[in-house]
Amino acid sequence: MLSRHAPSPKAVSSLSTRVLPCAATSRVSFSPAQQSRGLATVQDPPPPPKRTQFGGLKDQDRIFQNLYGHHGADLKSAKKYGDWHKTKEILLKGHDWIISEIKASGLRGRGGAGFPSGMKWSFMNFKDWDKDTKPRYLVVNADEGEPGTCKDREIMRKDPHKLIEGCLVAGRAMNCTAAYIYIRGEFYHEATVLQRAIQEAYKDGLIGKNACDSGYDFDVYIHRGMGAYVCGEETSLIESLEGKPGKPRLKPPFPAAVGLFGCPSTVANVETIAVAPTICRRGGSWFAGFGRERNAGTKLFCISGHVNNPCTVEEEMSIPLRELIDKHCGGVRGGWDNLKAIIPGGSSTPILPKSVCDEQLMDFDALKDSQSGLGTAAVIVMDKSTDVVRAISRLSHFYRHESCGQCTPCREGSKWTEQIMKRFEKGQGREREIDMLQELTKQVEGHTICALGEAFAWPIQGLIRHFRPELEARMKDFAEKNGGPALAGGWPNDSLSQGKLIAPGQ
Repeated sequence: MLSRHAPSPKAVSSLSTRVLPCAATSRVSFSPAQQSRGLATVQDPPPPPKRTQFGGLKDQDRIFQNLYGHHGADLKSAKKYGDWHKTKEILLKGHDWIISEIKASGLRGRGGAGFPSGMKWSFMNFKDWDKDTKPRYLVVNADEGEPGTCKDREIMRKDPHKLIEGCLVAGRAMNCTAAYIYIRGEFYHEATVLQRAIQEAYKDGLIGKNACDSGYDFDVYIHRGMGAYVCGEETSLIESLEGKPGKPRLKPPFPAAVGLFGCPSTVANVETIAVAPTICRRGGSWFAGFGRERNAGTKLFCISGHVNNPCTVEEEMSIPLRELIDKHCGGVRGGWDNLKAIIPGGSSTPILPKSVCDEQLMDFDALKDSQSGLGTAAVIVMDKSTDVVRAISRLSHFYRHESCGQCTPCREGSKWTEQIMKRFEKGQGREREIDMLQELTKQVEGHTICALGEAFAWPIQGLIRHFRPELEARMKDFAEKNGGPALAGGWPNDSLSQGKLIAPGQ
């Protein structure tokens, strides 16, 4: 009987002296992995070293080949560049195979939250789903109201067939009967291009009855919204689709159980859906080979602000922020040393100063570690000419305007933060009010129905975290020019001498 215990080191050394000369005389070659193992052990070879350099995506690995409109958005051009290739085979492999490929790819939602897409899609195929007679819907979030974000617009304008094919593949994964693309009302041109592409796909038999000759029936519809930012939240979007005011629903029930028209539904971002067919064609492991662990794949980054060449570009996840800007945008206006701050993921993510941006990687986890977020990967660059207090004050005005007013912390908090930021912009405040503003944002964060509360709280928290000295300097400057600091609430310093009624302690 073979022993379960490893031999002693002495036995191993004597064994190696006997075996190695024999191996050498018989000219048997060993691989590097075999040579690194002890002869009498069953130890696995060491894992390959983890990648530490990211970026430099090759052209053959880009999913969105027409991001800059070098060829047409019609069906013929789309097929020429790989769309609708072997789609029938993907559909015939069934929902379990498609979802397993999406899970293997490590794809996370590209709309901002970063939830694993394969897991989210699998929620639709609950126990006995096939016995349910209700229709099932895929809802594509093409609202894109986040300031600074313009990636979905480029997909719909230049690569509409990628989105339509993605709707078909994702719909098959979730056994949906139809897809509704909820597009922002201001995107008139994009809606026109997308509708034309849908008509082409219907005419070619790619969607509709017996889509791609696969025996699967699937329809695609466009619904134009009215430009409300809050309708980017999935349940608000569903309410708007149903013809009601776009106000978020309480969860549970979640849309996978009770969604659009009371039927099982899943809401997904345009980019998330558009990459699904390519992942299924090239394999989940191919997509997972880009970026760091848990941050796999390629990503569309839209860079705007004080750069020499603002653009939307597809790059590998985890690319260094500085490399992204220098390589694709021609660098910061006036050079990297002229950089003041960057908002890395759309206007709702906290601002980062230059000292953090120097070594920052662009993925979900790295930006979370820096107390910010990847969001929609809308990079807003600000050089030293920027008034960051005024910039964040402008965002506070935007979020107050876009609040649906359903829940008190958001309805009241967004108004208060706007008023306070307007005063801080002029220096009308006291240092203790900075802490009061921070406390206010913390009381809003996590206490609203949807994420709009966090959306207006986080930019202010980022400002206080990294640029508090600017706020304090502005208040001191105001005090020097006006004979003393403003009283709490923004009252002039001489309000009492003018006979105005001021609350005690102010």
